[in-house]
Amino acid sequence: MDLTLSDEQQAVRRMTAEFVDREIAPHAAAWDRAEQVDLSVVQKLADLGIFGVTIPEEHGGSGGDHLTYCLVLEELGRGDSSVRGIVSVSLGLVAKSINGYGSPGQKAEWLPRLCAGEALGCFALTEPDTGSDAASLTTRATPDGDGWRIDGAKMFITNGTWAKVALVFARTGGPGPKGISAFLVPTDAPGLRIDEIHGKLGLRGQATAALTFEGVHVPAGALLGDEGQGFTIAMAALAKGRMSLAAGCVGIIQGCLDAAVGYARQRTQFGRPIAGFQLVQQLIADISVEADAARLLTWRVADLIDRGRPFATESSTAKLFASEAAVRAANAALQVFGGYGYIDEYPVGKYLRDARVTTVYEGTSQIQKLIIGRARTGVSAFA
Repeated sequence: MDLTLSDEQQAVRRMTAEFVDREIAPHAAAWDRAEQVDLSVVQKLADLGIFGVTIPEEHGGSGGDHLTYCLVLEELGRGDSSVRGIVSVSLGLVAKSINGYGSPGQKAEWLPRLCAGEALGCFALTEPDTGSDAASLTTRATPDGDGWRIDGAKMFITNGTWAKVALVFARTGGPGPKGISAFLVPTDAPGLRIDEIHGKLGLRGQATAALTFEGVHVPAGALLGDEGQGFTIAMAALAKGRMSLAAGCVGIIQGCLDAAVGYARQRTQFGRPIAGFQLVQQLIADISVEADAARLLTWRVADLIDRGRPFATESSTAKLFASEAAVRAANAALQVFGGYGYIDEYPVGKYLRDARVTTVYEGTSQIQKLIIGRARTGVSAFA
């Protein structure tokens, strides 16, 4: 595995870092307090080609490989995980699924708009009573004339109030994963109600919503892939999504490291900078090690994807380690800041709150361990 960055990858990394430092990081605290990202950032990101990374140019994308995608998400995670989430859901879960499974018409309708920032996508899988056990979802799609009627509810849907299209997973057949299909549903469809969820611990600037479907009609052409293929599409998206999330966590850890080092150098106690105290250096060293290890695991997944190799277990490993490492790193950084780390004038408290949910969504840490254990033993612990 050669992880030397090409000139093009380094250029994309610098471009994204400069954008983050100029357009995102200075506003992150204010967006967090307001529980609202300034959506003008979406078009600015699109103008840089960020919403089209890995999508072929023929469909309006900007091309590039998955390591480049990880570099972009690292920088966005360093700046504000709420912004990183907008990209990793709309591009990573929705646009990539359309690119992988969509018909020519679906690609022509949605990919140019998603890549250009004219539309955002949301990934409607989780339900009020169905999280880790996605195969038991109850939202149902039934044949209805020349299309389908969708009834049910989805919960904790990122981009829910901003999206123009929802990738919705609904039951079209019997119980279990083989009875699930995927649909592309415009969010202005009659019968679809969207309610924003406020008061989150972290990712406060990011729109999170509950979606209620009451007799939502979609045409036959809204079916993504084949009938009964929905669970496969969802799991394929989440396997790559876990790499995306891990990359965002690398950004959180790097942000914690930068903040802790900067503060330790200028904060004085007992007549000298606290950077000179052994236990402070230990905290900083711990964060640095977490960053290096999480980055290596995440880049390895990207390398496997780009070479067409199996990657699902490694993606779960990267997500598990990076998300838990982000929480540890943020805790350590807060300790370096002492009492000042507990107020939002400084970034480490937000890093900690944003990091915490990464151990929960797109598969909890416990689910990742079961996936890894199943791959290593050949025995499933799932029911």
